[in-house]
Amino acid sequence: MEDFYRSYGTLVALGIGGAALVAVAVLLARVVAPRRQLPEKLTTYECGMDPVGTGWSQTQVRYYIYAFLFVIFDVESVFLFPWAVVFEQLGWFAVVEMTIFILILGGGLLYAWRKGVLRWV
Repeated sequence: MEDFYRSYGTLVALGIGGAALVAVAVLLARVVAPRRQLPEKLTTYECGMDPVGTGWSQTQVRYYIYAFLFVIFDVESVFLFPWAVVFEQLGWFAVVEMTIFILILGGGLLYAWRKGVLRWV
């Protein structure tokens, strides 16, 4: 029973150490950070150019959808690499599962293509 409580003691010690590290970092940043509020710092943009016009600009949603689809398929393709590394050890069941996975991804891509999301016009 003593080993059981000792493992929780290690967990609590790591938690306290992590909280102390965060507290020291926050306090150090507060001590070291400059506090002068310059007019240049209070402008909307800090890219070296004065802001022109209003902050409102209209952006078409299709760019976001295109980026979202890229992220989805990019992240999902990451799952193919570990599978390909151990392909020979997995057997036919894994081949069938990966085929289903790729068909679902292909179905999503076909759906996006049919809806016209992939047209960049």
